[in-house]
Amino acid sequence: MIKLRKILLSNYFYLLLVLVSLPFIIHSLFKTTKSIYSKDTKEIKGIVTNYFADGDQLKLYIKGKEQVIATYYFKTQKEKKKLLNQIQIGDRLSIKGVLRKPDENTTEGLFNYRKYLERKKIYYLMEIEEMFLIEKNQYLFYRIKNLVFEKTQNPYLRVFILGDHSLIPKNIIRNYQELGISHLFAISGMHISLLSMILLKLFQKLKLKEKTRYLLVGILLCFYLLLVGCSPSILRAVLFFIFFSINRIYYFHVKPVHIFIIITILSLLINPNYLFDIAFLYSFSIAFSLIVLGNYINQYKNYLIKLSMISFFSFIISLPITLYSFNQVNPFSIIYNLFYVPLISIAIFPLAFITFFIPPLERIFNLMIMILEQSSNLLNQITCSKLIFCDIPYIFYFVYEVFIILFFFAILHKKYLYIVPLFLVILFHYTYPYLMNKDYLVMLDIGQGDSILLHSNHKNILIDTGGVQSYNKEKWKRRKNKSSIVKNITIPYLKKQGIKKLDLLILTHGDFDHLGEAMNLIENFSVAKILINEGKLNYYEKALRRAFPNTRVSKSGDYFEVGNLKFFSLNQDLEDENDSSLVFYIESNAKSLLFMGDASCKSEKRIMDRYELEKIDILKVGHHGSRTSSSLSFLKKVKPKLALISAGKNNKFNHPHKEIINRFNQLKIPYLITKEEGSIKISL
Repeated sequence: MIKLRKILLSNYFYLLLVLVSLPFIIHSLFKTTKSIYSKDTKEIKGIVTNYFADGDQLKLYIKGKEQVIATYYFKTQKEKKKLLNQIQIGDRLSIKGVLRKPDENTTEGLFNYRKYLERKKIYYLMEIEEMFLIEKNQYLFYRIKNLVFEKTQNPYLRVFILGDHSLIPKNIIRNYQELGISHLFAISGMHISLLSMILLKLFQKLKLKEKTRYLLVGILLCFYLLLVGCSPSILRAVLFFIFFSINRIYYFHVKPVHIFIIITILSLLINPNYLFDIAFLYSFSIAFSLIVLGNYINQYKNYLIKLSMISFFSFIISLPITLYSFNQVNPFSIIYNLFYVPLISIAIFPLAFITFFIPPLERIFNLMIMILEQSSNLLNQITCSKLIFCDIPYIFYFVYEVFIILFFFAILHKKYLYIVPLFLVILFHYTYPYLMNKDYLVMLDIGQGDSILLHSNHKNILIDTGGVQSYNKEKWKRRKNKSSIVKNITIPYLKKQGIKKLDLLILTHGDFDHLGEAMNLIENFSVAKILINEGKLNYYEKALRRAFPNTRVSKSGDYFEVGNLKFFSLNQDLEDENDSSLVFYIESNAKSLLFMGDASCKSEKRIMDRYELEKIDILKVGHHGSRTSSSLSFLKKVKPKLALISAGKNNKFNHPHKEIINRFNQLKIPYLITKEEGSIKISL
């Protein structure tokens, strides 16, 4: 024991530990792994490890030879009720259907779902055609998990007890993210520390010996870790408690920072892919830094001062991770955390566990949640505090880390001049888009629809938003968490370009695949002005005008300039919605562009008769390459050097039609299609 204590007190031991472990971690990180299944696999037998039902959709996590995510669509409400009463975690099922690879990102820099799942050792998704129950759950662990699952139908009880956010609407989660308080909803060191403290106090009241107390709490925390899933933040907190307990009971006197090094290495040996996990990066970087800064923080006895310092230091430490992951920070989060940390850690989190055992207290719990949601909605209206930062080369994030270390060196040693470089780097990053200004066009891959971004001389124009029409469904079929093009693709892409507002939103016409996401856009991003086409307003256009007063009608013959771009409106109301599409001829310093909306051959003929349009550099092809547009005479007239077509994979209209593609080939016009290329970026 004495020899072990000497080893654990030596700094060289931890240096050696890092040097020995690093090659194993790097080797495991870059080791290529393959799925046991293949696309030809038609049947999988496995245990249900989790499941979620939303509207008419059931998502099952099945652990067979490896984990698979399977989706089933209920045919009737009766079937939904029956299946949800039958299926439990731990049940063994046979599922039959078609396996497919998860989607990759088709827009540069955006979330890559395939890589995300591969790091969790999930390689395939299945569309279920048939499923059969082989065996009901026989395991005590899963029975306990099912019991907890059934008793946490309240979305926030499930969040604070199981760390499961699936029942909370995505718009509310985004509110928390934009306020900079979403970390409080992940079960982390703060929650585990509070839970262990309560349990230790309880066992002390029962007059158990210290070693027994720590042993029992350690066992309970390990069980809880398995119950909620081995997320990095919980794993760190549980391991820290175990090692801290051993250190305390056996008087090893190992420094907390050294315990933390052991935990970090152990976590990465368990799963090297934690290095790509945002929760791991947040949890470990903040926890490690606060351990190092512990003596400095603890010299202040006032709780509010200590909390303010922790909030500020955590904000600074996590800044590069936040900027890299979300391209947006909210400095006011430093202040918000002074309110939300005590509210959640002292009131809501403990109350969640008490409510679990005493259900009548749920009314009080829901009142606390109402305060939480209403206050976050209110604070989220303060948009001036949301700062958007563009993507920058990776090397700059390492520069951030160097200057953050320098920042804390300055704080600890009172050499405040060394604080300045960090703020200069932040200022440089914020103004980076203005320093590296280039004019460009991006046709976003948003499936079957149109959405085109034009950036010129620090001005930004979006032509159409895209939109997926959701036809009226029975109430039970409607999903709470609907996918949104604007929230998942458009806004994240704008932020990655460092775009802080849209100077102009042009909606070519009233079809849903062109303006369906307009309301989502104006509610979640800054838009200065909207242009719509002439003609009778449909339901969506009327709603948009009510919500956004600065909406104007663009008429044939209108001319305006945005940045270095000159816009000429060429079309007018021809009674049909598609033929009434706004058609713009755009001139930049170097190129000429023609955007045809969904205009048909009828509009093309009228435009040819009225305007001299020849040798166009870029043609945005009308109506997604439908045979109703892009007539031979029109293409011969405009002679584009490049044609751009926006069409979704496996779209039901078969856009673009072979006839149109043959026409481009015949005239030797090069073309790019979003369903093949993904998002298309062209320098202007």
